[in-house]
Amino acid sequence: MDEIKASTSLRIRRLGIALAIIACGVVLRLGGYDIGLPYLLIKYGGSTLWGAMVFFLLATLLPRQPLVRVALIAIVVAALTEFSRFYHTPWLDAFRLTLAGALLLGRIFSWWNIAAYTLGIVLAALVEALLLVRSIWSPD
Repeated sequence: MDEIKASTSLRIRRLGIALAIIACGVVLRLGGYDIGLPYLLIKYGGSTLWGAMVFFLLATLLPRQPLVRVALIAIVVAALTEFSRFYHTPWLDAFRLTLAGALLLGRIFSWWNIAAYTLGIVLAALVEALLLVRSIWSPD
């Protein structure tokens, strides 16, 4: 029973981190220009946060998987999402023009986005590993 409770607690924490990252990313993308942040920080900072979010969402869904495996799966998911921008249908293109579509799927393919996603995923995995090593929370 304690194992289930600990696993649930870890999932809730990871989901909370993912939701906090989503909030930070939305604030950065929607308010970054208003406070004078440079374009590159807004663009690639948002992509880095998006990668970290993918990592933590996958870590929430796969709590027993090694962090390296979760990170590799997250990189594949992020890259596939970026490559999906080459696929066009009227409904998908219409969705991409909405705010939700732009934030979730993006609009234009960029190798730099894949690099930023990977950076965010690696940083998220390192932070998670550091937290687990320091026993701030336990995977079990």
